[in-house]
Amino acid sequence: MAIKAMVGAAAAVLLAATAASAETVRFAVTDIAGLEDLQREFGGFRDTLARLTGLDIDFVPVNSRTAAVEAMRADQVDFVLTGPAEYVVFHQVTDAEVVIGWQRPDYFAQIVTLADGPYRDVDSLRGQTVTFGEVGSTSQHLGPAQVLADFGLVYGQDYEPAIISRNVAVEALIRGDVAAVGMNFTHLGRIREAFPDVAFTVVARGRDLPNDILIASPGVPDEIVEAVRTAFIDHQDSLLEAVLQGEDNQKYGGGSFLANISDADYDYVRSMYRTIGIADFSQFVGN
Repeated sequence: MAIKAMVGAAAAVLLAATAASAETVRFAVTDIAGLEDLQREFGGFRDTLARLTGLDIDFVPVNSRTAAVEAMRADQVDFVLTGPAEYVVFHQVTDAEVVIGWQRPDYFAQIVTLADGPYRDVDSLRGQTVTFGEVGSTSQHLGPAQVLADFGLVYGQDYEPAIISRNVAVEALIRGDVAAVGMNFTHLGRIREAFPDVAFTVVARGRDLPNDILIASPGVPDEIVEAVRTAFIDHQDSLLEAVLQGEDNQKYGGGSFLANISDADYDYVRSMYRTIGIADFSQFVGN
């Protein structure tokens, strides 16, 4: 009995030492501000990733994408989940490292008009007002502007761009005050549900947008970055199931985590910035 007690005590000491030596990493999401919201959306994911990697993971709430960049510059956060437009700025300002891509199925920008209205193709939008949602958003602003550019319409020259919240813009579209609204595929589905008696049509659709992306601060040790990346590669199903516990995270449903992601994949986003006249990627549009 004494030997068993000694062995048990030694095991307990070993476990305590292991727990005490576990690395702590700090995790933020650019479009979720409060700690309560982070816990609700990503609590299950955090717990699963911690179990798979042996890391302690602390949430760091940030109230804006700019605050998230500044937190990384100040070494206050280690990993950040962010969108394509935000990543370009993160990389420019902090030299953040790509860890893993978070695929969003059917993630593309489009230009929406009224099906029975006068604007049936892109060319008919010349000289008209086209609205975009949140300034600097990949799928509500930059992406739709790039769609029009790909079809030959120059931003601010061939049409009048206006930043208007999506719901307000759709009501203006229905009244005939604007010609078209830029949005993503998910937004259009919600709008059709909200206005079941109105027929909308898509006059232009862009290519699939680059993935959301988990990035690491340059100061995070290589072995920790690799441990996190390996967990995503080896345990896709478990981590995706945990992510989808969050209501707002349903946009990742049917997607996957992609390891073969590089900075060059986001050159398309850089072209979007240039399309709206931004050549300096060191700050967010509208700041």
